[in-house]
Amino acid sequence: MKNAFIRKQQCLTSALGIFLLVIMACKSDGNIPAENLEEEVDETGAQPGDSTGNRLRIRIGSAVFSATLLDNATVKAFKARLPLTVNMSELNGNEKLYNFPSNLPANASNPGTIRNGDLMLYGSNVLVLFYKSFSTQYSYTRLGRVDDATGLASAAGAGNVTVTFELD
Repeated sequence: MKNAFIRKQQCLTSALGIFLLVIMACKSDGNIPAENLEEEVDETGAQPGDSTGNRLRIRIGSAVFSATLLDNATVKAFKARLPLTVNMSELNGNEKLYNFPSNLPANASNPGTIRNGDLMLYGSNVLVLFYKSFSTQYSYTRLGRVDDATGLASAAGAGNVTVTFELD
């Protein structure tokens, strides 16, 4: 009886070991479909190795902020509209928005957390500049991010503001 128990235990241990080896081999063989891989994104929202140099200047009153733009179809369409001076409306005490008169290409996903300085597109025509961090359930197309958002909330203020976006 004791020997049968030990054999079962050895068999289960061997099966578990084989299972773990198979799992590890699957993860390291590079055969994971691309659609299952999450894109790595750094603090600016740029992918590693992205050296496109997409620099944006954002002017709110006398405050000027530098931002790094991503390299995607939405950003290309956005850049084609620059320089751009718009009146951005206040929303929810954490963001400023502007409705473009026509759509931009969109590829929205839920970021989970919005960070102070994120520049995104909501839907296909709403430009959003976030000046506070918070969790979200909404989906956005990421355009870029303010490099140093210190002072962005105070520059954005409580009401509507005029904002100029131009390539740096």
